[in-house]
Amino acid sequence: MATAVEMAIEKIDEVKSRIGRTLGTPMRLRDLIRQVRAARTMAEERAVVDRESANIRENFREDDSPWKCRNIAKLLYIHMLGYPAHFGQMECMKLVAQPRFTDKRIGYLGAMLLLDERSEVHLLVTNSLKNDLNASTQFVTGLALCTLGSICSSEMCRDLANEVERLVKSSNTYIKKKAALCAFRIVRKVPELMEVFISCTRSLLGEKNHGVLMGATTLVTEMCERSPDVLNHFKKLVPNLVRILKNLLMSGYSPEHDVTGISDPFLQVKILRLLRVLGKDDSRATEEMNDILAQVATNTETAKNVGNAILYETVLTIMEIKSESGLRVLAVNILGRFLLNPDKNIRYVALNTLLKTVAIDYQAVQRHRTTVVDCLKDPDVSIRKRAMELCFALMNKTNIANMTKEILIFLETADPEFKSECASKMYVATERFSPNHEWHLDTMITVLRLAGNYVPDEVVSCMIQLISSHSELQHYAAMQLFRAAQLDSTNAQPLLQVAFWTIGEFGDLLLQPADADSAKVEETDVINVFENVLPSTLTSLSTKCYAVTALAKLATRFGSTVDRISALVRANQAHLHLELQQRSVEFSRLLDCGDIKYGLLERMPVITHNSLNAAAAPIEDGSSLLEEGSPTAASVPASNVDLLELGSLNDTVSVPTVVPAKTSTNNDLFDLMSGSAVPSVPVVPVTNSVIDGDLLGVSVSNPISTATNETADPFDLLGGFGTTTTATRNSIAPANERVVALNSAGIEAHIMVLGSGWSGNTCQLRVEITNNTPEVIRDFAFQAAVTKSFTIELQPPSSTVLEPMGGSTVVQDMKITRISSQGPSVSGFFFHQSYWNGFLFDPDLNNHFFWEA
Repeated sequence: MATAVEMAIEKIDEVKSRIGRTLGTPMRLRDLIRQVRAARTMAEERAVVDRESANIRENFREDDSPWKCRNIAKLLYIHMLGYPAHFGQMECMKLVAQPRFTDKRIGYLGAMLLLDERSEVHLLVTNSLKNDLNASTQFVTGLALCTLGSICSSEMCRDLANEVERLVKSSNTYIKKKAALCAFRIVRKVPELMEVFISCTRSLLGEKNHGVLMGATTLVTEMCERSPDVLNHFKKLVPNLVRILKNLLMSGYSPEHDVTGISDPFLQVKILRLLRVLGKDDSRATEEMNDILAQVATNTETAKNVGNAILYETVLTIMEIKSESGLRVLAVNILGRFLLNPDKNIRYVALNTLLKTVAIDYQAVQRHRTTVVDCLKDPDVSIRKRAMELCFALMNKTNIANMTKEILIFLETADPEFKSECASKMYVATERFSPNHEWHLDTMITVLRLAGNYVPDEVVSCMIQLISSHSELQHYAAMQLFRAAQLDSTNAQPLLQVAFWTIGEFGDLLLQPADADSAKVEETDVINVFENVLPSTLTSLSTKCYAVTALAKLATRFGSTVDRISALVRANQAHLHLELQQRSVEFSRLLDCGDIKYGLLERMPVITHNSLNAAAAPIEDGSSLLEEGSPTAASVPASNVDLLELGSLNDTVSVPTVVPAKTSTNNDLFDLMSGSAVPSVPVVPVTNSVIDGDLLGVSVSNPISTATNETADPFDLLGGFGTTTTATRNSIAPANERVVALNSAGIEAHIMVLGSGWSGNTCQLRVEITNNTPEVIRDFAFQAAVTKSFTIELQPPSSTVLEPMGGSTVVQDMKITRISSQGPSVSGFFFHQSYWNGFLFDPDLNNHFFWEA
């Protein structure tokens, strides 16, 4: 029956609408809303909106139309739906200029929604606002203040600030509260105008009207946050604020301000925020507000969210100021009660606040460790994430064992997005607080197994560093990782990578029994693991590279299984992946080289303390793993070179250096057009550094080489630059001056002459490359060429990885040797993936230009 009545009403309204349009009356707003809601598809909705927009445009052309308010109201609804409504801006200006209040109300509403600082019509409303700010009717003045606060630009603020200041001093509380909020928006938009409102704001805090008090506290808070001088000025008002807050707590029932039994919670929250700003780093102000904060914390009811909101602001204020230790404990206990609240939002807020509080009062937060651990089982993903971060922050030497058990239980069923961060933080926590190295290793093996393929590469590198730097751990690590590799053949690739590295380095120790009760590991058992992993399609290419390198090293440590090892190494000589194929081919040749392989494949030198551990240096018990404003303990560099600081080792790997038969006189590295064969090249000696993640240090790939070409290059890019005599160049050669050689596509490079310039016929140059893009650039390479009058020798770069946003700088040194006085320039090329750029540089004149391919 009800449905039939509703349908009848809709039909009657539709007939009325049609009759109205026939008589020239536009559609009512509710009729437009009904039609839009009745549309079954987006096409039908767009048709309704387009048709009505056309009717509104046509009606706007009539200057004396009595339906402008109705049309503007419909246009605002269309704007809220996301359709264009800019053509109504001028009509809003016309309505604002009308004397009737109803016209002004719709006009100002339209101006607030349709205008912004970018519109040309924006400044036209300034004159109308100034007139209405001086209106005799308080409601018109209130409309003008609301509009000014909503759409004010810098110019408008400067023009009307004095008018707003006059209204702040008004005796009308309705105007005064709106003027205070408008002044707040002006100060936020143009901070230098706050001086206009300082004198008149102090008197507002003595008002009885709660609306005026809320506006005043909001304005004072904004000014204090933006100016230290204003902050010192308003610190004198702390007793007044304490008195107002106390009156709110002690006042009886007031229907006008009561919200679920609490007197004006909105004003209480505003005052607490202002006290937090005024009491920061001020012992005297803190002393004045300690009592009232304790009173609020103990007397506020928590049955409703209103009380919880006040308690949350109280906790933030207590933690921000220099409050007493007992008061901080009270605040932490409030957060502990929040953790037991059934509301998920309150639990999340509590965890987030406790995470910030750890650095302030570590022991008080420790008392709620059990409740925090229980939050790891919460079904809400956000709560689990915050609980995990807080658990790591609460770890110390006394609770590391129990906390690790809980984290491992969580990690076993955690979502994939948690596993990477959890694995990184677990390494940092166990490294700091582990009772011994064996426990540290066993825990991290479990982490690698549970986190699976989500473990970041940095954790793999840190595990390798841990095993390498502790000789007493190597035998135990080899046994444990070998057993783990037997059980998890393909499910955890990072675990296999650590295992293969360890087996390759310490395979001879693996054959020695750990104790009398343990079974002895045979060579065939070890090779069986490799035979199961290498052919599997589930094994990643990176793991296969680790495996091939480990097999090559085992060939010098094992005896009876050398033939099987050689077969496994040769198995990937035709693999499509270039790195794996190269390792397979090179190691196959190396294994046939007789005694030389024993020197090349000996154990790596001890890897020193890495940069991750340096950044997370051991701290005293009671300190937090996570501190607000500092990088989290899990943040690790993207580069394995930086992580392990292998580039800074002084030891030199015994890699034979290929001595060229003849010095290169022309390095045509990019002779892309000649089509000639590449000549033999000299290889720069390789120091003990990791190139492209070659942690075993046995690969001599990626040498920096120079090509030989005795003939003149017909495409010589430098040939048209003329020549300069040797005497002239030596006399004007600048030294130690950094020149921007390249700044393109986010890659910035500076080149400089080292020392005093030319020393005889040699000159040392240095190139510093920085990545200003938001992404990590890996496999970055720099190569250089000189004209026939010079030879060049490149030193190994400091890294092949460029951290984003200028996080690291790659340094490339080179030495230029002059053969004759012709051709002064050096050409440099920067590579990563499909991108390359180049530059030309004269080491004598510091002149350069660059090109982009």
